[in-house]
Amino acid sequence: MKAGNLGTGTLTVRTAAFRALVAFALAFATSSPVLAAGPSRADRELEARLRSHIETLASDSFDGREPGTEGEAKTLRYLAKQWFDIGMVSGTNDPGNEWFAPVTLVAREPATGTAQFLRRGFRTVISPKDVLVLTSGKRSLVRNAPLLFVGQARSQDFSRTELAGRIAVVLDGETPDSKRQNALLALGASAVLTVLDGERGLDAVAARRQRSGYALSEDSLGGDLEAFVDRATMTTLLKGTAHTLASLEEAALAPDFVPIMLDVTATLEATTNETTIRTHNLIGKLPGRSRLAGAVLYVAHWDHFGECGEAPAEDLICNGAIDNASGVAALTEVARRLARTPQMDRDIYFLATTAEEVGLLGAHAFAENPPLPLEKIVAAFNIDSIAIAPGKTPFAIVGRGMTDLDKDIARVAKAEGYKLRQNDEANEFVKRQDGWALLQHDIPAVMVTTSYGDIDRMRAFFDGDYHRPSDDLSHPLKLEGAVDDVKMLTALGRWFGDTRKVPLGGAAGKLPSAK
Repeated sequence: MKAGNLGTGTLTVRTAAFRALVAFALAFATSSPVLAAGPSRADRELEARLRSHIETLASDSFDGREPGTEGEAKTLRYLAKQWFDIGMVSGTNDPGNEWFAPVTLVAREPATGTAQFLRRGFRTVISPKDVLVLTSGKRSLVRNAPLLFVGQARSQDFSRTELAGRIAVVLDGETPDSKRQNALLALGASAVLTVLDGERGLDAVAARRQRSGYALSEDSLGGDLEAFVDRATMTTLLKGTAHTLASLEEAALAPDFVPIMLDVTATLEATTNETTIRTHNLIGKLPGRSRLAGAVLYVAHWDHFGECGEAPAEDLICNGAIDNASGVAALTEVARRLARTPQMDRDIYFLATTAEEVGLLGAHAFAENPPLPLEKIVAAFNIDSIAIAPGKTPFAIVGRGMTDLDKDIARVAKAEGYKLRQNDEANEFVKRQDGWALLQHDIPAVMVTTSYGDIDRMRAFFDGDYHRPSDDLSHPLKLEGAVDDVKMLTALGRWFGDTRKVPLGGAAGKLPSAK
């Protein structure tokens, strides 16, 4: 009996101790980061594939992925092989250019610029270094045109009669706005002469404007003329005339200001050097069950700046690890995941664009010569610079409120267990990505990403490594958020690829009415 009592007591003690140990272990596992549940095996494998793509595309051997270089050839060969192996087919719908849709660019670099001024018919000597003359075309010339002072050119209605054959003189002000100059040229001004009366100096304008500009080859060559002078030079030009710069600035402040003809004429001439660059968009497709059901489009730009550092710096290559090797890596992995799911109703197109960095030109080229009618695209999702956010960062929509996609995106986020920001902060960057070019062609396009879920982190990237050689593999890649992006984008593809959830011509495929 005693022995029995002892055994029972021992069992009771051991049971209590075991329960305490289990309770402690559970509490520790809940609170300890060491024993907390980590990413799933599938997520780890996805992260590894993303990392592998980025490390390849952002390596020095790809030399910064500049359009028209061997770096482009390596990039497109790599991506095309990945896409073919995934099971995609060519999406160009052009037997003469399978997979690779040609895009021809023209690079224009200022060559020469001269200016001569006559004050009341007599030549006024101005040093060439004191005036900057630029054109958007190959060669532009305005001869002996009178100068018309238009002040700030804000909230003023100018007629073509006022501006035609004249050089509009505009004050730069404390908040320069190139839209004023463009509007004056569009209204018929022969040229625009900007007086740098604010913080900008002639050297700053020259450093920015004398770099190469890019356009699609089919775009108009233009021919617009712009000139820039500082306050001191403009003061010299007005000596001995009926006006001083100070009197003109005062007149410009009056609510009833009208343009003032000056006793000065000018001859302006500028030329540019042009280089043709032949580059390509890469277009793949996962065919849907019905070619009449429309399509979903995924986009990411493959290009970067090549060798953009300045000697004597040791690192000259802009590798573009985040911008945008991460985006095309995610694009590829979204394709892989969708290829493994049952065939969808709609075609799913994958577009890797060229020349995003020089003006969203590859996206514009796609929209101007599309492989399918643009109205058939029910939704487009751009992917750009995503290797930034940690896991569980909320998603944001870049382009929120600009299409009718938002409600469906919110439904998908809820179904997938993701938090979605309900503000428009990310729209601060909407014009800096390919989705903006697609929107200009009435394609409903957004970015849905964790990268903009913490807007301060994105701003820090733009203020730091963005477009610099330091956007390379020397930094640890933050890919947890990128994994979430791929999973969310895959879910969006399944949703928008389903005609029962998103009928063709339904609300999801429309742009909102003008407000």
